[in-house]
Amino acid sequence: MELDAEFWAVVALVIFLAVAVYLRVPGLLTRTLDAQIKKIEDDLAEAARLRAEAQALLESYASKRNQAEAEAKGIVTAAREEADRLAKEAATALEQLIQRRTKAVEEKIAQAEQQAVAEVRSRSADVAVEAARVLLTNQMATKGEALITQAIQDVAAKLN
Repeated sequence: MELDAEFWAVVALVIFLAVAVYLRVPGLLTRTLDAQIKKIEDDLAEAARLRAEAQALLESYASKRNQAEAEAKGIVTAAREEADRLAKEAATALEQLIQRRTKAVEEKIAQAEQQAVAEVRSRSADVAVEAARVLLTNQMATKGEALITQAIQDVAAKLN
């Protein structure tokens, strides 16, 4: 029987496998693979937990965003209503101010008119008095002695 290379390769393989079994390499490999599987399972579980947390956070933030948008719309609506109300109040206040100013101007005009009428009357009275004085002075100059004589005669007639 001739021992060829194939025979020695099979013998070497059997010896290698026997040494590997003796040193418990398959158990070691199994434990290492089991540890790797456990680590991968833990990582997957952690990833699933983190994904669930992220989904919950996403939903929470989406809800908060929707609330914030609704609140912002409410604020904008309230601001528009407030602006409209303030514009109406300003228009009303302006109209009242215009009415008060118009009334004040009308009162000033009426007062100025009354003052002008009073001044015209006063001036007319002054002119009439001056005209009467001038007229009496002229009459006294021309008919003064006749009037004085007549007045003395009237007084003498009444005293008798």
